[in-house]
Amino acid sequence: MTADELSLAGGRLAALSWGDADAPTWLGLHGWLDNAATFARLAPLLVEALGIRLVALDLPGHGHSRARSDDADYPLWGYLPDVIEALDTLSLPAVTLIGHSMGAGVSSLLAAACPERVERLILIDGLASTTCDASETVEQLRTALRARRRPRGDGAGYDSLEAAVAARVRGGVTRMDADTARPIVERSLLRGEDGRYRWRTDRRLTMPSLLRWAPEQMLATVAEIGAPALLLQATGGVLNERPHVGEACRRIARLERRVLSGGHHLHLERVRVAQVAAEVVRWSQRREREDER
Repeated sequence: MTADELSLAGGRLAALSWGDADAPTWLGLHGWLDNAATFARLAPLLVEALGIRLVALDLPGHGHSRARSDDADYPLWGYLPDVIEALDTLSLPAVTLIGHSMGAGVSSLLAAACPERVERLILIDGLASTTCDASETVEQLRTALRARRRPRGDGAGYDSLEAAVAARVRGGVTRMDADTARPIVERSLLRGEDGRYRWRTDRRLTMPSLLRWAPEQMLATVAEIGAPALLLQATGGVLNERPHVGEACRRIARLERRVLSGGHHLHLERVRVAQVAAEVVRWSQRREREDER
């Protein structure tokens, strides 16, 4: 199943869409430095099994969406107006959100802040925001400001798609093989007049955040999530390394948590994607039956 390209928010946001335009629409939000193609293998399975349409955004600075202005930044909560604008453009008063990693964090914040816009919440190896203790605030600021003073260049680029894929595999924060990385990398590249491939992704996204929430802020936020939620946590994912995840899960009233074998991008791994889809389909169908009672 091929995806359709969409342009939203007056051309500022790009997206990929799978499924019939008249079908019930879900919105997909990708992870940090990824893009809408993160759902390229999962979306067709969900569309076929559930009869839905899945629209996956390229968040600002990622994929084919525009970067922020030179004086702007990319805090996690800064994506919320973009998601709301995308929902308004698609004429979706409320929606099922499916988010991976950073996209799961954005989805969590939106479900807490705007409960009327979120019917259900599906989180893939991500939850809310990363945190730091209040005592680490100044050091976080210092590190982030130093990074912003370093000169930025376009880099030499890559002579082939394969070279770019290999660079993503080598340099990624989370472990991922070349086959898993390929859909994301293909959408992240722009070929210049010199024939070399360079990243479309805004380089500012690789800089440390100026601020992170304190654990108390994160926990108070997730406690406001009222929508039914499914968390698919990977055995080799990032949530295992984060403090406060267990407490955050306990504070979400209608959360179901599943731990699945796989890496952080398990929804893109060919040997795992069917299992991820099966979990989402089972949970969604059960929610539908319960809502009909």
